[in-house]
Amino acid sequence: MKALGRQIILECYDCDAEIINDVQLVEQIMVEAAIEAEATVIKSAFHPFFPQGVSGVVVIAESHLTIHTWPELGYAAIDVFTCGDQASPERACEYLLQKFGCGHHTTLEVKRGQMVPASQHFEPQHFEDEVVVPLQPVLRKSSFR
Repeated sequence: MKALGRQIILECYDCDAEIINDVQLVEQIMVEAAIEAEATVIKSAFHPFFPQGVSGVVVIAESHLTIHTWPELGYAAIDVFTCGDQASPERACEYLLQKFGCGHHTTLEVKRGQMVPASQHFEPQHFEDEVVVPLQPVLRKSSFR
């Protein structure tokens, strides 16, 4: 079944703390990752936190790349979401792993916008005040690196 987009959730551990705490460098690397993925960069916005940490987004024509860092833990939470067939979220992830000096990582890929016929839609399950709609993420061992 064809999906409109692919979202890779990238958990990066043992990253270089100096790099992931430098807001200008993190922004540069994230923009370069989008370019490496052959995405079309629209704009970016990044913010430093004190005493440490960075959050930011690179808006691309195909969707976005986001990051939140915890330098004191050597950890970065990254989301690479691309729509269409032109951009390669894997290439962006490979670039980010290298540039952030990631010691090890995990990934979760979610296929977004799977256009299934109405007859195959999931029925929401109701639990008291909550509505839970089952997701079907594509779990796979990372092929990056």
